Amino acid sequence: MKSINPSTSELIQEYDEFSKEKVSTIIGEAQKSFLSWKKSSYDSRSKKLLRLADLLEEKKDELSKLMSLEMGKPLKEGSSEIEKCAWVSRYYAKNAQNFLKDEEIATEHKKSFVTYQPLGVVLAIMPWNFPFWQFFRVAAPALMVGNTVLLKHASNVSGCSLKIEELFKLAGFPEGTVQSLLLSGSKMNDVISHPLVQGVSLTGSTEAGKKVASIAGANIKKSVLELGGSDPYLILEDADVDLAVEKCAQSRLINSGQSCIGAKRFIVSSKIKKEFELKLTQKMEKVTWGNPLEGTFDIGPLARKDLRDELHEQVRLSIKTGAKCLLGGELFESHQGAFYPPTILTDVTKDMPAYHEEFFGPVASIIEAEDEEQAIEIANDTSFGLGAGIFTQDEERGLYIAKNLINSGACFINDFVKSDPRLPFGGVKESGYGRELSHHGTMEFTNIKTVCLS
Repeated sequence: MKSINPSTSELIQEYDEFSKEKVSTIIGEAQKSFLSWKKSSYDSRSKKLLRLADLLEEKKDELSKLMSLEMGKPLKEGSSEIEKCAWVSRYYAKNAQNFLKDEEIATEHKKSFVTYQPLGVVLAIMPWNFPFWQFFRVAAPALMVGNTVLLKHASNVSGCSLKIEELFKLAGFPEGTVQSLLLSGSKMNDVISHPLVQGVSLTGSTEAGKKVASIAGANIKKSVLELGGSDPYLILEDADVDLAVEKCAQSRLINSGQSCIGAKRFIVSSKIKKEFELKLTQKMEKVTWGNPLEGTFDIGPLARKDLRDELHEQVRLSIKTGAKCLLGGELFESHQGAFYPPTILTDVTKDMPAYHEEFFGPVASIIEAEDEEQAIEIANDTSFGLGAGIFTQDEERGLYIAKNLINSGACFINDFVKSDPRLPFGGVKESGYGRELSHHGTMEFTNIKTVCLS
C-alpha cells in the first residue's frame, strides 16, 4: 500500500497491509471497548469529543500539509476541512444527548417509550477526497451514541488514517474505540461479514456501494451509503448571472473538482446561455493551479494519475461526440503530477459522457434548456440524486421547484450545495441511502427500541 504525492509522483511512504489475524484482533478490541464505552456517560463522551476538537485546531497546519502530500488538497481547503471536523465534533458533543433522549409515547400501558441504544462496532469505509471530514461526520455521532468505530480508509491516504487514530487516542478516547484498518478494498468482504461488526457506512463510488450493500444485506446488517453525484445546477432565465457564475465556479472547483456534491452539470436557459458561457469562461481561466506546498493556488492536482487519465478520456469522448470545449481539455504532459486544467464543455447532449457520467475533476458541462420544464426534465434525467442547485430571482418559484420537482437529497437556491452538521446529508437513487449529520445521522446506527410497562 503506497502513499504517492500526486503533485510530484514521488513515493511518500509504503505501508504493510494488515494480516487477517491482526484484523481479527482489532475487531475483538473494538468489541471489548464497546462493552465499556456504551456504559460511559454522555458527559464523559462529550468532554473527549470537545478535547478532540481542540486538538484538531491546534494541529490544523500539520494535518493540512498531510492532506496536501497524500492527495493534493490546497492548504487553505485543508485548513477549512479540519475546522469543519472540529465543528462537527463540538456539534455532537453539545447536542447528541438531547437527540438521544427517551421519547415518551402515550398508550394504554402504564408507561411506554422509545429509547435509542448503540449497536456495537461500526465500520466506516472512507474515500480519499476529504480524508478527515468524511470520517468525522460518521464517527462523531456514532461515538456519542456509544458505538465504537473501525476506519478502513482509501489506500493512498493511509497516513491520514493513522493520524486520525492517533488524534482520538490523544483526546483520551479509550483504547480500541477508534482504530484504523490498513487493508485493500478486496479484503473488506470478511470485515463486513464479521459477526462482531454491526453496521457499515460507506462514502465512495456507486459501484463500491453496490458491493458493500450486497455484503451487508446478505448478513442482515445496517448500511449507510453516500455515493456519487452529478449534481445539476439550473440557471433559469431570470437568474442573476453574475451570482450564478460565482457560485457555480466555486462549487465546480472545490477540492480541485473532486467532490461528490460539486456542481457538475449546468443546465442553462437558452436566453442567457451565451452570457453564462462567456462569464464562466472568464472566471475559470483566471484559476491558478500548482503544487499546494509550493504556493497559494486555487486548485492542486487530482489525487492520482489514473484518475486524471480517466477524466481526460471522458472529456475527449465528449468532444469527439460533439461537445465544444471552451476552456482547457488538454493534459499537462510536461508536469510530473496528476494535474488537470479547469475545463468547460458546452453544447452537451444526451449521447455524451458529460451528460450522464460523473466527472471527478475541474470540468464544467453546460447543457442548454429551452424553458423551465425542460431544465427540470434534464436535471432529473440521471441515475444520481445527491444534490442540486437552482438560480432564480423568483424565490417562491425556486422553493417550489426545489421541494417538489427536483429528485435529490438536497437542493439549494441561489447558492451551492454544502454539508452542514445541523442539516441531514445524503442522496437518493444511485447516490445512496441513509442520512448523515443532524439528528437524523445520530439515529442511523442505533437500536430504536420500544419499552412498555403494563
